[in-house]
Amino acid sequence: MSLKGKRIGFGLTGSHCTYDAVFPEIEKLVKEGADVVPVVSYTVQSTDTRFGNGEDWVKRIEELTGNQVINSIVKAEPLGPNQPLDCMVISPMTGVSMSKFANAMNDSPVLMAAKATLRNQKPVVLGISTNDALGLNGVNLMRLMATKHVYFIPFGQDDPENKPNSMVARMGMTRDTILAALNGRQLQPVIVERFLDEE
Repeated sequence: MSLKGKRIGFGLTGSHCTYDAVFPEIEKLVKEGADVVPVVSYTVQSTDTRFGNGEDWVKRIEELTGNQVINSIVKAEPLGPNQPLDCMVISPMTGVSMSKFANAMNDSPVLMAAKATLRNQKPVVLGISTNDALGLNGVNLMRLMATKHVYFIPFGQDDPENKPNSMVARMGMTRDTILAALNGRQLQPVIVERFLDEE
């Protein structure tokens, strides 16, 4: 199965340190012929960090995809009934966004896009990047893992000694996870030894 011609929403939330691993995956989707619709959270748009400026990240994803970003809840809402996606990806997905999504909160463009996609019974793929996946956010992670039409890019502990509650997706598996999700299955194994990737 190819992603050519598929309409893929791609949402970014505020894990700025992860963008350098995520953008090459967006580029792969575009090169394969997917129509990638970028969606950004308010944090992405307005926050400048040592990893880059919000304005620059927005410009970069627009240039990469050839589409303007969806940057408001109002602009994201039509992804439900009028402009449906084949799949919605949120990567990176922070712990804050994960907890809101798991508890049906809808206060950002990215979460609205995800909610709209679930409404259409289409897959939502999550690439987590959170320091508390094995802490207070663990209950939200498990809730989403048990939610119909929600799939995960395989993830694992990125720094068990220094950040024992932290888990990050293996972003290089984004395409394969999308393909599996479009076929109604979770790519396995979903929990991997992520910290070994750096060695």
